[in-house]
Amino acid sequence: MFTGIIEAVGQLTTLQKVGGDLSVTVTSTELDLSDVKLGDSIATNGVCLTVVKLKSDGFVADVSHETLSLTGFAEYKVGQKVNLEKALTPTSRLGGHLVSGHIDGIATVVAIEQNARATDYWLSAPHGLLKYIPYKGSVCIDGISLTVNGIEQDRFKLTIVPHTAQQTTIVDFRVGSQVNLEVDQLARYMERLLSAGANEQTQTSHVSMDLLAQAGFIKS
Repeated sequence: MFTGIIEAVGQLTTLQKVGGDLSVTVTSTELDLSDVKLGDSIATNGVCLTVVKLKSDGFVADVSHETLSLTGFAEYKVGQKVNLEKALTPTSRLGGHLVSGHIDGIATVVAIEQNARATDYWLSAPHGLLKYIPYKGSVCIDGISLTVNGIEQDRFKLTIVPHTAQQTTIVDFRVGSQVNLEVDQLARYMERLLSAGANEQTQTSHVSMDLLAQAGFIKS
C-alpha cells in the first residue's frame, strides 16, 4: 500500500524486454534506499513494482505483460522521469489516500489552464472509470494523490499548486500527455457491496409467515 505522497523523482535508465515482459532499472539519488530489501515494493509512476535487485543509486524491477497493457510503461523510453514512493509502513503518516499501486487505466491531459499561482489540468478518462471519479474525491495520477476539483462530461479537473508540480513529474505534463490512473478503492468496494446486495435481494426468500411465527416475531 502507498499514500500517493511522492518521495522522489527518478529516471528509467534501462528498459530490457525479457520473454514478453520488461526489466527496468530506476535510478534516483534522492530516494533513500537504506531500508529497502529485495522483494519490497516501490510505486513507480503509481505502478507497484517489486525490487528484484538493489543498486547503489537505484533498483531493478520486472514489469509484467499485464502491467504493460494497462499502464504507460508500454510507451516509456530510457530517460523517462518517474515519481517514486516506498511502500507504506504502520508508522507512516497517511498524507494522501490509500493507494494500491494497481493501475486501472490511462488518462489523457486534454487542457491546461492557469489558475492564479496554481494550474488546472483537465484529463479525460476511459468511460468505464469515470463513475469512480467524484467531485472532491481522490484519484492517483502517476502515483500522486490528488483531489478532483471539477467534473465535465468525460473529463475531470485537477488543481495543482506550485510545490506539487515542482516535486513531481507534473511539471512536464503537456496537452496529450498520457498518465497512469488509479481510482479510489473505496468507490470500487462500495460498488461491489451494492451490486452484491442487489443480487441477494433478487433471490427467492426462504422467510415465511410460519417461520416468523415460530421465531416469535408474530403472535397468533
